[in-house]
Amino acid sequence: MAYRHRALEARLRKYLGLFPAIAVTGPRQSGKSTLLQTAFPNLPYVSFDDPEEVRAAAMDPRGFLSRFPERVILDEAQRAPELFSYLKIAIDADRRKGRFILSGSNQFTLSRRLSESLAGRIGLLELHPFERQEMPKGARKNQMLLGSYPELTMRDHEGAREWYSSYLATYLERDVRLANDIGKLSDFQTLIRLLAVRTSQEYNASSLSREVGVDSKTIESWVSILEASYLVFRLRPWHANIGKRLVKRPKLYFWDTGLVCHLSGIRSTEALESGPLGGPVFENLIVAEILKAAAHRGLDIEPNYFRESNGLEADLLVHDRDNHRFWVVDAKAGHTPKAPWFESLAKVASLVTPEKPTTVPRTVIIYRGQTKRDWPKTGSDFLGFEDAIAEWQVEAK
Repeated sequence: MAYRHRALEARLRKYLGLFPAIAVTGPRQSGKSTLLQTAFPNLPYVSFDDPEEVRAAAMDPRGFLSRFPERVILDEAQRAPELFSYLKIAIDADRRKGRFILSGSNQFTLSRRLSESLAGRIGLLELHPFERQEMPKGARKNQMLLGSYPELTMRDHEGAREWYSSYLATYLERDVRLANDIGKLSDFQTLIRLLAVRTSQEYNASSLSREVGVDSKTIESWVSILEASYLVFRLRPWHANIGKRLVKRPKLYFWDTGLVCHLSGIRSTEALESGPLGGPVFENLIVAEILKAAAHRGLDIEPNYFRESNGLEADLLVHDRDNHRFWVVDAKAGHTPKAPWFESLAKVASLVTPEKPTTVPRTVIIYRGQTKRDWPKTGSDFLGFEDAIAEWQVEAK
C-alpha cells in the first residue's frame, strides 16, 4: 500500500533538532506508527502492543533502554509506565536531540506520564486522521459520510461499516474499560451515540445526564475521556464585554465525520443530505478540517464560535496569529448560494473586531458547491468547500 505523506512530517523533523524526546499522540489508526516507521526507516522500532516488550520494560527499565544507545521509536508508550522515570534519567544524563521518539493513542494516560516525568524535555505533536488534501483524490467524495481514517481511505472506504464497528469495540475494550472506571459500558456507549446525533450543537451535560441516566459529573468525566482519546473536541464560545446576550456553553464536534455517521445510523449520502444531520455534519467537517490543518502545522490559532441568544451567530471564528488572518465563518451544506447567508456575518465581524485591530476579520461563507467569486458585492468571500479547505492545507505529495 502506497504511503501518503503527512503535513506533520515537517514539524516532526524540526522537533528532532529541538528536543531530546518527541511524542506523537493521536487517535488509534490515525497513522502514527506508519508515519514514524516511514519517516525513520532505519531506527529501531518497539511496539508496546507486544506483551513481551511491555514485560521487558517493566522488569528491567534501565536494561531495556540500554538496548538503544542511539535513537529509538517507542510506540504505544503509555503501556509501559515504568519506563518514564528511567527515560528522564537517561535524558538528563545525555541531552542529545531526538533520542527518544514516542507515540501513543490515549492522551489522558500518556500526557499524565509525560507531565510527571518529562516536562521540559519533550516536544508534543498531534496526528489526526487524514486532512482532505492528504487523502487519495478518489476517496475525497465520500469523506463526509465515511470519514478520513488512513486505512479506510486507502482502500476507498471498502468495508467502512465493519471497520467502524471493530474500531469502536477495540476502543471501548482497550482504551476505556481497561484504563478508566466508567461503570456500565452500555451507558458510555449511549453517550457516544447521543453526542453523534448532536454534533455541532451546544454541549449540555445536564440534558445528556437525564437521557443517559447518570449524573452530570459522570457525563463530564466521560466526555473528557472521549476528548483525551481524540474522538471529540469542544469549541468554546467567543466572549467579550458586549452584554450578557452571548451563549456560554461550548459546542461539541467529532474529529471524524465518518464516525458521526456510523454512530447515527446514516449509511448513504442521500440519507445524510436529506436528513436532519446534513447541515451539522457538514459544519463538523469544516471545523475539524481547519483545526486538523492548524494542529499539524503548529499554527498559533484561537478558534471559537459566536452565538447570541437572539439568533445572531457564526459557526467559527478562527484567529491565526502566525499568518495574520482572522476568519468569521458560516458553513452552509447547500449547493446553491443564497443571499440571506451573508446577512449576519458582517454584523458578527463588527462585534468581534477590536477598536484597534491588528488583523481585519475576513467574512467567509463555505458551501458545498463551486466557488462563485462574481456573487453580488456583499463584503464576504463565497468559497466552495475545496477552495476554503485548500487555504488551510498544503497539497499532500
